[in-house]
Amino acid sequence: MIQSGPVILAMNHESYLDPLLAGTACDRAIYFLARRTLLDAPVLGWLLPKLNVIPVNQEGVDRSAIKALIRTLNAGNGVLVFPEGSRTLDGNLQPAEPGLGLVISKTLAPVVPMRIFGAHKALPRGGGGLHFAPITIVIGEPIRFSAAELGPHGKNVYRQVSERVMDAIAALHLD
Repeated sequence: MIQSGPVILAMNHESYLDPLLAGTACDRAIYFLARRTLLDAPVLGWLLPKLNVIPVNQEGVDRSAIKALIRTLNAGNGVLVFPEGSRTLDGNLQPAEPGLGLVISKTLAPVVPMRIFGAHKALPRGGGGLHFAPITIVIGEPIRFSAAELGPHGKNVYRQVSERVMDAIAALHLD
């Protein structure tokens, strides 16, 4: 794991538990995106800002959240990003959204692929409550992108970069 300087932790998204569990796998503070509507809840609205949350509007592209991620990385911090954008419905990996590729292209921050296993069984999307289930996070080797390999900026490039990261996440398995 990269202990200092900008780093993007890119992890699949199985459950509401993911940000907390990803944070326990790190020896440094990390920032993460959370749906803006979560800040409307009485307890979460008070707690989440204290936990380095960057609010994001999931209706369309939230340029202010992307700019906040870029500023956070440029300040030398670590951020957790879910390339899929939202939690999986069925526990399977979902296609990557282009937003991660944009952030990588603008910052050239190294990306650490992470894959969580079991969180969907512990707290599935759509209800069912909390269940006891083993949860494991597998951490991959950092991926470093160069400006030359990213080429001209654009949505197709951003999507390809995001897909490359998602492929690295998919390649992580339990031993």
